[in-house]
Amino acid sequence: MSQTLLLPRWLLTMKAGEDTLEYHALLIDGERIAAVGPRETLLTQYPQAARVELPEQILIPGLINAHAHSAMTLLRGVADDVPLMDWLQNHIWPLEKKWVSEEWTYLGSKLAAAEGLRSGTTYINDMYFFPTAMARAAVDSGVRAAVSMNVIDFPTSYASGPDDYIAKGIAAYEQYKGEKLLDWTSAPHAPYTVSDETFIKLRDLAEKLDIQMHCHIHETAGEVEDGLKQFGVRPLERLTKLGLMNERMIAVHMVHLNNDEIELMAKNGVHLVHNPNSNLKLASGVMPLKTLEAAGVNTVLGTDGAASNNRLDMFGEIRSAALLAKGITGDPTVASARTALEMATVRAAKAMGRSDDLGSLEVGKLADCVAVSLDSIECQPVYNAAAQLVYVAGREHVSNVWIGGRQVLRERQPVTIDVPALMADVRDVVGRMKAP
Repeated sequence: MSQTLLLPRWLLTMKAGEDTLEYHALLIDGERIAAVGPRETLLTQYPQAARVELPEQILIPGLINAHAHSAMTLLRGVADDVPLMDWLQNHIWPLEKKWVSEEWTYLGSKLAAAEGLRSGTTYINDMYFFPTAMARAAVDSGVRAAVSMNVIDFPTSYASGPDDYIAKGIAAYEQYKGEKLLDWTSAPHAPYTVSDETFIKLRDLAEKLDIQMHCHIHETAGEVEDGLKQFGVRPLERLTKLGLMNERMIAVHMVHLNNDEIELMAKNGVHLVHNPNSNLKLASGVMPLKTLEAAGVNTVLGTDGAASNNRLDMFGEIRSAALLAKGITGDPTVASARTALEMATVRAAKAMGRSDDLGSLEVGKLADCVAVSLDSIECQPVYNAAAQLVYVAGREHVSNVWIGGRQVLRERQPVTIDVPALMADVRDVVGRMKAP
């Protein structure tokens, strides 16, 4: 197998208890990390390895976007500045009904993959219809993805009802089973779109296939109030009674929580996805990160879709998570730079059930690496390279990306995607969508 030495100025492994290393190197052997150590030591030990010099750059683990709707990049900006349910019912769902298809989903997912690569994102926990399209887009782009077997209780252009969604999801899973870039999730959309019966079927499916679950929960105050009216209990209590709230559950948004619910999440090992920018834009609220951290809940980060956030920018989420938590609590020690970075790396790997392979740059793990240049005017001077990633650097400073040892972004240009052809296809589809 080919060996490559990455030679950055700084190396942030995200290994527990390890600070930023300076003048260290990382050896890629095939698809995995074979060595991490002082630069001169590794240069001497592996003289035949190809060398990639990364001067004034910091090498970090690939960022994990723990919640996205990749295909919805094709709906970026179609309905800004409106409340969530208005946004969904009067704008998004009608457009989806008219336009969403296998090829539409593939194109939007590929656009999201390209944006993600230029943002240092190497893994996307996706949620949408047409899972075969999501899977194809990820594999063709060389990006890791958790593909959803997405289910809602009403018909769409994709499926006629819950059993049809599930059958098509299982068929896609069987088709792509064993593809090393892909994981799968059992994905009920939300408590307000999924019945108890369907939730139970998806719970059993997750257990049978030994995969994670992925669901929007407690996103708005209105969702909680409506759940109380319809079921007599808050949505989280309902889902707990159905046996869903455990270490398989990746619970997205989780903005409106009381102390009992937070304690329950900690006790049951539920993973919570914070989507700060999407929740701010839709005025849904802010996840109570300080209280969750104190309780020991595994909190991670996601962008949500480009139709609600407009940017699939994990650097933006990392910075917003750190600043929001400080601002709403009046405590500048909450959500340190290290914590914010953990939410997009090691903690997210845990949420996806991939701690053994992903989330940190350690020997034996998959070589998902991102180089970020700190050599620009905006990023100088550098006193603390890790903090610079959170409070200063942005996605525009991502220079190179490797996934499973394969370089997929070189000097900000995707290696695996024909960008001019992709953009031509996007303009063609969007032109038809805009046509009267």
